[in-house]
Amino acid sequence: MIAAGTRASTEHSFTTWDGVELFYRAWLTDTPKQKALILFHRGHEHSGRFQETVDLLALEDFSIFAWDARGHGRSPGERGYAESFGCLVQDADAFVRHICSHYRIPMENTGILALSVGAVVLSAWVHDYAPPIRVLVLGSPALRVKLYVPFALFFLRLQLMVQGKAFVQSYVKAKMLTHDPKECESYANDKLITRSIAVNILIGMHDTATRIVADASAILPPTLVLISGKDWVVKLPPQREFFSRLASPQKQIQEYPGFFHDLFHELDRRAPIAKSREFILRSFASPYSPLSLAKGERNRPEFDRLSQTLSPFSPAGLFWGAQRLFLKTMGRLSKGVQIGWRYGFDSGDSLDHVYRNKPQGITPLGWLIDSIYLNSPGWKGIRQRKVHLKALLRKAIQQVHQHGQPVRLLDVAAGGGRYVLETMRESSAIPMTAVLRDWSTSNVDAAARLADEFQLKNVSVMKGDAFDRESLASINPRPSIAIVSGLHELFPDNRMVARSLLGISEALTED
Repeated sequence: MIAAGTRASTEHSFTTWDGVELFYRAWLTDTPKQKALILFHRGHEHSGRFQETVDLLALEDFSIFAWDARGHGRSPGERGYAESFGCLVQDADAFVRHICSHYRIPMENTGILALSVGAVVLSAWVHDYAPPIRVLVLGSPALRVKLYVPFALFFLRLQLMVQGKAFVQSYVKAKMLTHDPKECESYANDKLITRSIAVNILIGMHDTATRIVADASAILPPTLVLISGKDWVVKLPPQREFFSRLASPQKQIQEYPGFFHDLFHELDRRAPIAKSREFILRSFASPYSPLSLAKGERNRPEFDRLSQTLSPFSPAGLFWGAQRLFLKTMGRLSKGVQIGWRYGFDSGDSLDHVYRNKPQGITPLGWLIDSIYLNSPGWKGIRQRKVHLKALLRKAIQQVHQHGQPVRLLDVAAGGGRYVLETMRESSAIPMTAVLRDWSTSNVDAAARLADEFQLKNVSVMKGDAFDRESLASINPRPSIAIVSGLHELFPDNRMVARSLLGISEALTED
């Protein structure tokens, strides 16, 4: 039995990633402790509804924090709205980092407890940012909301396309959340409850949850999933599928038959709160020890699944078969497809065509096919990756130069070398040299041509194996900046990746 006390909260604010001041509450320990539990509320709610939960958790050695999400409670913003669901994930990252920095609590001594919509936000954060947190507790995660209206998601997407910004009023009534009459009354009369939700957030949560469930093996911290057995708000099968895909060796799932959606305000709420407390304390009982990924077991099931040959008569087999047939016939009218078949779709020549982003083709139809090809999500992502790579490379060049060190670049798998060579040309005020290596002769030739076109005389282009440790380590003069992008993630054997990283590490200067 949990002995509940009364723990007073204090009120604070922090500046999130875009300069907005968000509100949060803190239940601090009497004496400074380097352990934190951070709470994230359900959709429509706010941090003030966590007071009893904090008391029942009775974690006296933990400082406990809870925010009001953007557009909720006492935080600013249009009610129920954010620019995107990803914006909420960025807010969560900023909040956790603020807590760790401001209260001097190491992130590995931090636990997360998140409910419903908050559980999806924090699952996405743990998946995308890979923070070294100690424990993750997810209550009734809203991985798939029950929309009830047929084709609701289709019409919501259509509404968003037409209106740009749209809202829906929640169908959720207090009696659908809990059997407790007092909690129903409290919810119904709470002036800080946000009754509406932006359509883009609802759709963004659906799409994010789909992605997170499919790749839940990337979530590694000890994880407890709490399920409401009679949930009128969210579907249960995605929660179970999410749990089954989790890679953490320390994971538990607990279902509470008959419970409505709001586990922590149900009549028998002491049961899930006690379970959460026990799991949190057990996770903190031993020193932080991150799960080793050196052998790559986490991704092996997904690699094996993707490696299976599709039946030509399956829906996926028919779809991809039709795609291949089109690319081998009419697709050849497109300049990009021609380059792909001739040199490889991951070749430096292909990437150069993608980076230039100027449709070409035989006949107007070929131009149209090339335009569609260049604007596919994958190639748009590649172009955005180039933007980020160049920004990071410029920053690294400036830092090395400011420290008085010679700027010597090494790209171990440069492809056509465009992002490196463009950055060198744009940063010509800083003296630098570069060694561009690639396994493909066509990529080496393309990079050499581009270096000549840019009139860069301080560039060496050569054929080289990015997984040859000895070859990398023997590069002379030793580089001060090493680049590897779009390479390691293509290979399932972590031993190869380790050889490459060791070679790069040994090649770099020690300063």
